[in-house]
Amino acid sequence: MIHPATIKDAPAISYIHAASWKVAYQALLPQEYLDHLSYDFWVEAFTNWISTGQMTAKLIYDQQTPVGCVAYCKSRDASLANWGEIVSIYLLPQYFGTGLGKMLMHCALADLKQQGFSNIYLWVLEGNRRAISFYEKSGFIRTNDKIKMDVGGKEITDIRYIYSFDRK
Repeated sequence: MIHPATIKDAPAISYIHAASWKVAYQALLPQEYLDHLSYDFWVEAFTNWISTGQMTAKLIYDQQTPVGCVAYCKSRDASLANWGEIVSIYLLPQYFGTGLGKMLMHCALADLKQQGFSNIYLWVLEGNRRAISFYEKSGFIRTNDKIKMDVGGKEITDIRYIYSFDRK
């Protein structure tokens, strides 16, 4: 059901990201930006990340169709050099709330632990209640770390959440 992604999976990963963004980020990002977000927006990035080994991506399937993905790696934040990072976790909107996201999260955390990471972090868009609830139920704790960026002409804030295997 969960399989490692290869570069040939980059279009499916990109499609899942875009489809999820278009629903999950309504009212959080400018609607015009979401309306014009291309389904192939992330193909080049994921092709590069997977081919260089910079990031691990895994897909979860319903029958033979990829319906969700998770991407993770060694921390990209120099101040957290010995941490793991979950970069993204998305499902096609019709699979929200089905438990598949929990399966992807469990898989990523297990892989990161096996790679020797005791602490994991991720960023979540402020106001994204569904994602915040999901991460908190998964054992992540909110920090005071924030990063601001511009998406579609709107300033948004991401908040860092952390997970520690030592705390469990």
